[in-house]
Amino acid sequence: MNVQAMPMHRFIDHHGQLVRPLPPWASLSLLAACYQDMVLTRTYDNKAVALQRTGKLGTYPSHLGSEAMGIAIGRALQPSDVFIPYYRDLPAMWARGIPLEKNLQYWGGDERGSDFSPDEGHCRDLPFCVPIATQCTHAVGVAAALKIQGNHQAALVTCGDGATSKGDFLESLNCAGAWNIPLVFVINNNQWAISVPRSIQSGAEWLSDKAKGAGIEGITVDGNDLVAMYDVVLHALDKARKGKGATLIEAISYRLSDHTTADDASRYRTDDELQDAWRYEPIARLKQFLEAQEAWSDTDEERLQQRSKEVVEQAVQHYQALTPQPPESGFDYLYSQPDADLLRQRDTVINKALRMQAKQTRSEQAPHSESGSKEDVTQGGKHE
Repeated sequence: MNVQAMPMHRFIDHHGQLVRPLPPWASLSLLAACYQDMVLTRTYDNKAVALQRTGKLGTYPSHLGSEAMGIAIGRALQPSDVFIPYYRDLPAMWARGIPLEKNLQYWGGDERGSDFSPDEGHCRDLPFCVPIATQCTHAVGVAAALKIQGNHQAALVTCGDGATSKGDFLESLNCAGAWNIPLVFVINNNQWAISVPRSIQSGAEWLSDKAKGAGIEGITVDGNDLVAMYDVVLHALDKARKGKGATLIEAISYRLSDHTTADDASRYRTDDELQDAWRYEPIARLKQFLEAQEAWSDTDEERLQQRSKEVVEQAVQHYQALTPQPPESGFDYLYSQPDADLLRQRDTVINKALRMQAKQTRSEQAPHSESGSKEDVTQGGKHE
């Protein structure tokens, strides 16, 4: 049996049918708004992959298939909460109000894409974390600080299924339980940690079982069901803000894309498995439900598709119009106080960049000079 079909916390199944009554918060207007966010972030994902394939973006990790959990997380968090994401969390960041061009900057190698400072109108969320599971330890520190401040705020950290085998993750779980801090862990269990399948990642029946050793609540939820995701995240965050402890949420999904644009998943998983997984994907599921409730129409869909393309294209234009950062900026975000050796390296990079720029300028001017000389000779001949 496909793990996505197994019994777990769920409201809408993969046929778009209700399997239990909707929770009180789940108005059709809210679900339609969430659906629109999901479609927009998938439109962006397709565009980002295309930009990478044409050399306009660096290596990019697709979030194809995780739109429901991301939008649910982003919308459930309050502005005063703190989100500590991992690298596949664009949907949640979008729902948190962070512009798409910030994500393009990040994967384009521009560190300004990691700046969500409050003075720019953004939240206190941390930037993407690419190293596996280290963000969990950061989240423990953030949540401990929130507890000390006593402002009834919560922190939420995400990771993939592969991260749950790391010491950083397990130590963070233990601290969350021992210190009773306002922290929510969400595992995007998309069945693959690059080429390592979930079946050999852990001997536990569910990754949420790992919560028991830390003495915190653990729950497994259908990560392709936006209603179920929103519901459990709302509950966990409310509990955290009230000082009732941490929660570990395992969201069952499937990585419908390659691990990143540098990967080829066809080398380690079958086409049949992938095609079967597509039957459970989150966007079609929510759309079918909304249509059945007469809360979504073909006209709505046409408008949404057009608007999503326009928003994404506008973000791409903003990204491409940005003045590139100088090469030495790569040193400027490492240490608050760089030492003498780092400054020497920075100067070396600056000098090299200046030499390369001068060489390029000469190269660009050379053809014009040669062309001008030939034209002068020809014109001289005519004058003769």
